Amino acid sequence: KESDGRSYPGVFADWNLAFWTLCSVVLPILITLWCSFQRSRRQVLRRDIFRKSKHDWRYTDLFSQPTYCCVCTQHILQGAFCNCCGLCVDEGCLKKADRRFLCKEIMTRNDGGARSSMTHHWIRGNVPLCSCCVMCKQQCGTQPKLCDYRCVWCQYTVHDECMQNSIKNETCNFGEFRNLIIPPYYLSAISQMRKDKRTDYGKLASSCGEQWAPIIILANTRSGNNMGETLLGQFKTMLNPVQVFDLTKTAPAKALQLCTLLPCNSARVLVCGGDGTVGWVLDAIDEMKIKGQEQYIPQVAILPLGTGNDLSNTMGWGAAYAGDVTVEQILQNVMEADGNKLDRWKVQVTNKGYYNLRKPKVFTMNNYFSIGPDALMALNFHAHREKTPSLFSSRIINKAVYFFYGTKDCLVQECKDLNKKVELELDGEKIYLPNLEGIIVLNIGYWGGGCRIWEGMGDEPYPLARHDDGLLEVVGVHVSFHCAQIQVKLANPVRLGQAHTVRLILKSSKMPMQVDGEPWAQGPCTVTITHKTHALMLYHSSEQSDDDASSTSEQEDIKIGD
Repeated sequence: KESDGRSYPGVFADWNLAFWTLCSVVLPILITLWCSFQRSRRQVLRRDIFRKSKHDWRYTDLFSQPTYCCVCTQHILQGAFCNCCGLCVDEGCLKKADRRFLCKEIMTRNDGGARSSMTHHWIRGNVPLCSCCVMCKQQCGTQPKLCDYRCVWCQYTVHDECMQNSIKNETCNFGEFRNLIIPPYYLSAISQMRKDKRTDYGKLASSCGEQWAPIIILANTRSGNNMGETLLGQFKTMLNPVQVFDLTKTAPAKALQLCTLLPCNSARVLVCGGDGTVGWVLDAIDEMKIKGQEQYIPQVAILPLGTGNDLSNTMGWGAAYAGDVTVEQILQNVMEADGNKLDRWKVQVTNKGYYNLRKPKVFTMNNYFSIGPDALMALNFHAHREKTPSLFSSRIINKAVYFFYGTKDCLVQECKDLNKKVELELDGEKIYLPNLEGIIVLNIGYWGGGCRIWEGMGDEPYPLARHDDGLLEVVGVHVSFHCAQIQVKLANPVRLGQAHTVRLILKSSKMPMQVDGEPWAQGPCTVTITHKTHALMLYHSSEQSDDDASSTSEQEDIKIGD
């Protein structure tokens, strides 16, 4: 109020508006900060529980199907589940679940005998909807509540009302995949035998059955579409968790030492990853041979998670895994697969120069070696993936990047006149080279993400490419566009021949080269490719196409003729 007695309500109204405006801005910020603090505090507490727990907990913001807490029995949308035993709990019930429920045991105590009885390990609720009760043969898990039981080893399910003391305490036979599972009592017995300095595992293994062929899962969680982590959890649910390894945390050489605790020539390995991951595992198996552990060498199957997957395609495991096949079917395929051999080759790159004191580069090749456009595309792709690896987590993106660099090379032609810069020798015989931009040396039938390059369009009678005959197929390509034409079966490559030993001399310039997708830029040098060893692989025939089936039958006829 002024001296003349008049008041000015507009001033107070402005202050009132400013106050409430400030509140409307500051209050949401304070609420957001408080929620963020509470969320981070919950995350720290949750991580602490996960670290100390014997369960392999994984947190999820939203369960993919109706889920009920095994502790409070209430319906939950978010919470944690155990990868090994499948236990599902609300976040607030984690500590109670740790105290109340045991997880799958990797090893169990036994009475010192060759075989110990092992009862079912039952977990109540959240059973698969497709499962049936082993007692009444009716569907389980249909009621909207925590109901019915599942054994974490044999995967048998039983209704609440069908659960009796007779089945509750009976011996578990490990179900459909008993021949692939390493029983906990087996590892306990092995531990005792090693303490007693005994290594006769044969008698102990006979108690697991004549067809017992345990499997070891090696998954690269960084391959392809990053499906490896989901697969790890699913395999841990079906098998003994000790059989499942994450290659980003455990090197193949260390994981494969589990084979030395198993009967000779019995183990199988399933590699979940791309061709590079398979090569990494095969290198570790070669190290086992050097250590004198050749009698424990496993056979290798492939679950293709990479981008190209040419080796997987050659072995009948398909071009790419997209989650459309269940883990149960994958394990069944491994059980039914047949043994096969894969040639492995030594690639030695010796730099030119009289005063060059550096040792030659030595690589091991399973798929192919190349110099030219496809190596240039791989080199450009590799350089950009090293800079921003997070952008290259999808097969579609990876193939799009390859397509971009292939289109670019069609315009620039960085590898032109290759035939003037190199000399090629097959088994010591010099080969005439027409006008080429690239040379590809093949060990397997597939190249470039699913193309059977050696057979081409099939309009000329060329012998089939085989991965176990000790021969390499050598082809040439004119330009990048020629590579694209070959992949869509609109053109044939320039077939240069087959040989047991390939020698390539780069006389001048600097050219891109690659061995199984590992690219580099190389100056004048001599590249020599010779046979190194064989790898024991598993071949799955039911995934092949009609063309592949005819090729396989022809190869079998050749083998019979041999």
